[in-house]
Amino acid sequence: MDSTRIADAARGLRHVFLHDLLLTAAIGVYAQEHGRTQRIRVNVDLGVTDDGARGLSRVSVGRDDLARVVDYAAVAETVRKIVGAGHVQLVETLAERLAEACLDDPRVQLARVRVEKLDVLPDGASAGVEVERRRQS
Repeated sequence: MDSTRIADAARGLRHVFLHDLLLTAAIGVYAQEHGRTQRIRVNVDLGVTDDGARGLSRVSVGRDDLARVVDYAAVAETVRKIVGAGHVQLVETLAERLAEACLDDPRVQLARVRVEKLDVLPDGASAGVEVERRRQS
């Protein structure tokens, strides 16, 4: 199985994602990073329970209702709120906080979060981290 693939009918998962969310964050360990903000890019990929994938809820299949799905706009707002909450030293810490916040929704079974600092290397596009967290059974 492809480890990057998230949507999976056999496991009853759909893939909800936010890609290339560009934000400004107070982040960094080094003295020159304190007291200022930096551009970051955030990507969030969620494995969300999909009742229709395995026929678990034929009643909800095809029902065009925001209440039955994970709202990516709400996820984006949560990301913005956490990023804006104050200085974080490590991109790892920020990514972990974002993943844990996504798992607060009981329908989210897996959260894969990538945080990249965009302006830290003069000869590179970005530096960062990707974490994956799963709901404990």
